[in-house]
Amino acid sequence: MTAAPVMPYGRQRIEADDIAAVVAVLEGDWLTTGPAVDEFERALGETVDSKYAIACSSGTAALHMAAMALGLGPGKIAIVPSLTFAATANAPRLTGCDVVLADVDPETGLMRPEDFEAALARAPGAAAVFPVHMNGQAVDMAAIGEIARAHGVAIVEDASHALGGDVLDRDGAWRPVGACADSAMTVFSFHPVKTIAMGEGGAVTTNGAALGAALARLRNHALHRDPAAFEARDLAFDADGQPNPWYYELREPGLNYRASDIHCALGRSQLAKLDRFRAARTALAARYDSLLAPLAPLVRPLGRVAWARPCWHLYVALIDFAELGRSRAEVMRALRERGIGSQVHYTPLHLQPYYRDHCGAQHLPGAEAYYARCLSLPLHVSMTEADVDRVVGSIAETIGTAS
Repeated sequence: MTAAPVMPYGRQRIEADDIAAVVAVLEGDWLTTGPAVDEFERALGETVDSKYAIACSSGTAALHMAAMALGLGPGKIAIVPSLTFAATANAPRLTGCDVVLADVDPETGLMRPEDFEAALARAPGAAAVFPVHMNGQAVDMAAIGEIARAHGVAIVEDASHALGGDVLDRDGAWRPVGACADSAMTVFSFHPVKTIAMGEGGAVTTNGAALGAALARLRNHALHRDPAAFEARDLAFDADGQPNPWYYELREPGLNYRASDIHCALGRSQLAKLDRFRAARTALAARYDSLLAPLAPLVRPLGRVAWARPCWHLYVALIDFAELGRSRAEVMRALRERGIGSQVHYTPLHLQPYYRDHCGAQHLPGAEAYYARCLSLPLHVSMTEADVDRVVGSIAETIGTAS
């Protein structure tokens, strides 16, 4: 007898028009560096209200490009919240920059202004901060931005969880996450479990022309192709002063972080569905909120903030495993036996061996309290309300509160 498939915590929704968009590229002339990339970048910039959008191969690539565009490197410091995926901190570390880890709110997983200030006290002269929008909710960017400006700190928003959400800016206006109203750059991921999928893919948005040009260069081996800026003129120009058509200049090492037309065609098709996807995720999250209410205080939704209108990427329940008398691993196994997948986002970085060695042993109580209780439950647009009912019913059975 074949076991029933497990409901995953997240998955892509691919429809016929998505497939058609990819097939059109496969049957065309450009598989990479072609018009589908430009079309996706224009659509993303319009969606999030940014002047420039630079597509790339992954959210990790986007973070690394942003760190390089800021000129982070040896002798500089970046502040990163401890509660995030490893890529947020790894990106500045890969430039040689030091990382200082900040605490977060134990109810939301978001870095608070006071957490940022406490990290600044341990990192005088920090060059950058990478606030992370968790689960779909945004950090208080107006407050973080005010502190950063006062200390001369550049901001890169890690919005890998937050495409489609809104956040209040410094003027009290709602702006799409990615508009960079209070930051230099915003980074997105389009991994299959994210709100829209490219297979693998990412992007950086910015309103700075110089940053946009640097990002576009850095995603393509850091090659300079503007004849007006060529330095080796004997190599760059022929005898009559015309630029040699094959010539480019390399002034710094770079990587191939390009996104292909295949990926961008899928991303463009998916992006057109963002409003529908957001509405579905919002309705499913509201259903969870309602059904989990009777299970409080053992199980409850994570905290909500007033300055964000989220497009939920993850639905996280905070579970008091100590009071329950069952470990998180036991609960996850019991749910899986009932066909329910779950996940943990994330083990705090200050508990990871690499960052424990890099930063020294730390106690960050907010991150540790959030981590001790968090469990990501299934949330994706192919789910129905009946699926949510099944998940919550399985939780109630697992913790012994079903009636």
